[in-house]
Amino acid sequence: MAGFTDIHWWSNDGVRLHARDYPGDPAAVPLICVPGLTRNARDFAGFADRWSGGRRVIAVDLRGRGESGYAKDALSYVPLTYVQDIERLLAEQGIARFAMVGTSLGGIVTMLLAGPARGRLAGAILNDIGPAIEPAGLSRIRGYVGKASTWPTWLHAARCVEESNRDVYPDWALEDWLAMAKRLYRVNSAGRIVLDYDLRIAEPFRVPGAETGPDMWSALAGLEGLPVAILRGALSDLLGAATAERMAAALPGAELVTVPGVGHTPLLTEPAAEAGIARWLERLD
Repeated sequence: MAGFTDIHWWSNDGVRLHARDYPGDPAAVPLICVPGLTRNARDFAGFADRWSGGRRVIAVDLRGRGESGYAKDALSYVPLTYVQDIERLLAEQGIARFAMVGTSLGGIVTMLLAGPARGRLAGAILNDIGPAIEPAGLSRIRGYVGKASTWPTWLHAARCVEESNRDVYPDWALEDWLAMAKRLYRVNSAGRIVLDYDLRIAEPFRVPGAETGPDMWSALAGLEGLPVAILRGALSDLLGAATAERMAAALPGAELVTVPGVGHTPLLTEPAAEAGIARWLERLD
């Protein structure tokens, strides 16, 4: 596993935030990785193993997730606030030029950041997310986000994750489910396995439209002219094939990569995903 250091910074509203900082060639454009709604920096461990060293990789814990602090105001768990948090990270780290790797919610943050970061943003990966979200996938996520669950062992947690995600990763074995459980859960002070996020992130997400922004197609247009990789799980219920194709057509610098055998979301370590990322990095540099 690639080595990293922990970095911390403070948000505009006083939340102490965290990211994993994997070192790399300072001459290469660094990659800022932002995870999905209920996920955290651990989601990018495999990605960092593959791509750090050659370049710096920073994997972010959004507020309320992983080792970042929980917000006092649950209504701050919205994409525009996450954009402000990333901007603070970039400023404090003195990063003038960067590329974004956004999975699901992280891709929404990437699109919303594209306009304000014009001239500083070198390129982007949008992992199984677009300006239009399929109702079925949105309904599925709303069905589980924010619901507490605790387990006595990692095996129990893994079986729970498998039960709700076997359609997303139909070829996975037990060790894969255990690995995902350890990305999603943590051990609390009582020794129980619990979700590693503030359950209140669900509060604004239940409001229609709060999961994205006011005009996401205009936000996507902010990436025009940049190297963009649009990754879509072939089984995805969140990013429809027609939406992905429309995105690629709207961005002349984009390549659409379909990752076979997975749904929402690809882990970025699948062979098809890694091949697409390699091509994107060539264009980025």
